[in-house]
Amino acid sequence: MINRKCAPMSSRPESRASWSGGWLLAALALVLTWCLGVFPAAAITAPELRSQRSLQDLQPDMHGRNLQQQEFLKATLAGFDLSGTDLRGAVFNSSDLRGANLKDANLEDAVAFASHFEDTDLSGAVLRNAMLMQSHFKGATIEGADFSDAVLDLPEQKALCKRAAGVNPSTGVATKDSLACR
Repeated sequence: MINRKCAPMSSRPESRASWSGGWLLAALALVLTWCLGVFPAAAITAPELRSQRSLQDLQPDMHGRNLQQQEFLKATLAGFDLSGTDLRGAVFNSSDLRGANLKDANLEDAVAFASHFEDTDLSGAVLRNAMLMQSHFKGATIEGADFSDAVLDLPEQKALCKRAAGVNPSTGVATKDSLACR
């Protein structure tokens, strides 16, 4: 067996070259990042990036469009016309839909966590199997809306029951029945 005396890393010529080369590359990368203005995205998630792409194509009049499975995260859609729109499987987490027109829209299997539907027209809308936890519907028009198997917070469900009326034109289900009103 060969007995070699180990020299400290800093005194080895090959170690110094690779160590200083590493610093040089890191410094060069930092300077290029600063000069080119390329900075990492700060605390933005992949779904938020996909949502930003979806939002680029939005216009205040989206009547009758096919927006199935689109993601609208933290989106401001207040006052938008989404009437007759196919929004099956869409995601509206933390979105503002106040005063939006969702009349006759299909929101089946949609997810709208912590979203605002205040003063929104949901008449004739289909919200079957929608996940609507922590969302608010104060002043929303719900005549003929179908909430069958939708998940709502109990206080919101009770408030919606107080003004539930009509029958959904496409499913034939009464709004009161779809909300399981007593």
